[in-house]
Amino acid sequence: MDLLGRTEEVLLLTIWRLQDEAYGLSIRDEICAKTGSEWSIGAIYAPLHRLERKGLVTTKFGLPEAKRGGRRTVLYHLTQSGKNALLDTKAVQDALWTGILTLKRA
Repeated sequence: MDLLGRTEEVLLLTIWRLQDEAYGLSIRDEICAKTGSEWSIGAIYAPLHRLERKGLVTTKFGLPEAKRGGRRTVLYHLTQSGKNALLDTKAVQDALWTGILTLKRA
């Protein structure tokens, strides 16, 4: 089993959350909102391309939009392999956290 890196996990979870609205900027905006950190667009697209090469996501074109000058968005969708990778990573994390006392911030 290949475990996901943290960036891959965050991207896949965000794509799963956004469903049919998962395109570059919406993914970036959602991640920034949930993490409270600014992510550059390059920090989104490079790993997205890697995830596609690994077969964890697929892409398709959305409809042309006037606000984008008639360009179409590239929509991202999880494959079953992507969902399985997330579930495997969660199972390992759950197993590692089991039995650890509640941590408190200093």
